[in-house]
Amino acid sequence: MKCVSWNVNGLRACLNKGFMDYFQNVDADIFCLQETKLQPDQIQLELPGYYLFWNSAIKKGYSGTAVFSKKEPMEVYYDIGDPKHAGEGRSITLEFPDFYLVTAYTPNSQRELARLSYRMEWEDAFRGYVGRLDQKKPVIICGDLNVAHQEIDLKNPKSNRGNAGFSDEERGKMTELLQSGFTDTFRYLYPDAQGIYSWWSYMFHAREKNAGWRIDYFLVSDRLRDSIREASIRTEILGSDHCPVELVLEGGPF
Repeated sequence: MKCVSWNVNGLRACLNKGFMDYFQNVDADIFCLQETKLQPDQIQLELPGYYLFWNSAIKKGYSGTAVFSKKEPMEVYYDIGDPKHAGEGRSITLEFPDFYLVTAYTPNSQRELARLSYRMEWEDAFRGYVGRLDQKKPVIICGDLNVAHQEIDLKNPKSNRGNAGFSDEERGKMTELLQSGFTDTFRYLYPDAQGIYSWWSYMFHAREKNAGWRIDYFLVSDRLRDSIREASIRTEILGSDHCPVELVLEGGPF
């Protein structure tokens, strides 16, 4: 089973930058998007063979997630079960007979950590949500989690310490999430891989210099570890300031 996650930083713009070429070539069973920045009626997207699910922010042109699946899920859940964290289109959950798939676009803490307190509330609510799912059946979590967990996960850790995405608080919440029963699939396979990132600022020619951050993830319930066949970061795929991340698992319903 192949899954893909991509923060497209505006799907309508990404469609003009080669999105469909990658989508068709990768032939994913489940394809997840973050930062779609649209309402479903603002796009006519035909993907034969896929079921399409959208969670758009109330605020137009902001946030938003989507999931395209070859197999129809048993149930689809929007947001994370807490009204306080609804309205920004940040999560979609698909339930299948043997697992849940959760895509998420974690809130950015913003400059000078202006939204850090809300981010911390989201982190606790999200961890509780996926933990409850995990008690029922294994969970695959993917998306832009807006944190570089360890120093190896960004080019310039010393100068970025304390900035949004690399604050001690955000990194600590990622540690808590992993310790609650989840595995970072890329680090599981490649614990020492350096210089592989999933996001680059549009400023200062950061992508050309590979001055990036690894903030896009596939996490799986620990008991799925033995099913991990590949976890890759497609740094060569353009079209957004993020690149896609991919996961191949043994088995699954597809």
